[in-house]
Amino acid sequence: MTRKHTISVLVNNQPGVLQRVSGLFGRRGFNIESITVGESEEQGLSRMVIVTTGDDHTLEQVSKQLYKLVDVIKVVDLSSNPMVARELALIKVNAEPNVRPEILGVVETFRAAVVDIGPNTLVVQVVGDSEKIDAMTELLKPYGIKELSRTGVTAMIRGMVK
Repeated sequence: MTRKHTISVLVNNQPGVLQRVSGLFGRRGFNIESITVGESEEQGLSRMVIVTTGDDHTLEQVSKQLYKLVDVIKVVDLSSNPMVARELALIKVNAEPNVRPEILGVVETFRAAVVDIGPNTLVVQVVGDSEKIDAMTELLKPYGIKELSRTGVTAMIRGMVK
């Protein structure tokens, strides 16, 4: 059964590792829906959080292929465990002064924040799961979204890890 998977890949922080990991996904016919990369808790190691769609068998094959890459230390399917996942989006929306109260109502409802005010625009920052970002984007579309930038998902397993 095809479903969305969130995978954590711990890698050596070396040039070209991101290219090799993403290339492996491309060769296997997997689309990467989002990828975030940053330093991990261990010096010299980075964590990639990759969101992709596929069945469990194909994901298992990708995991085995990832372990064949020299710089890959650990691969974990986060979505097979209770997890915390977040994404950040910045949304620049048309905001003439007469419609700002309506937009601010949407911002408040989503516990988002206005991070910049221009003469005719607002930049809104929203943090949450992908569905929350999608919902807020849909509600702001009627006002006219000028620009949208999303970070991609970052995630970790809830509670203590063995």
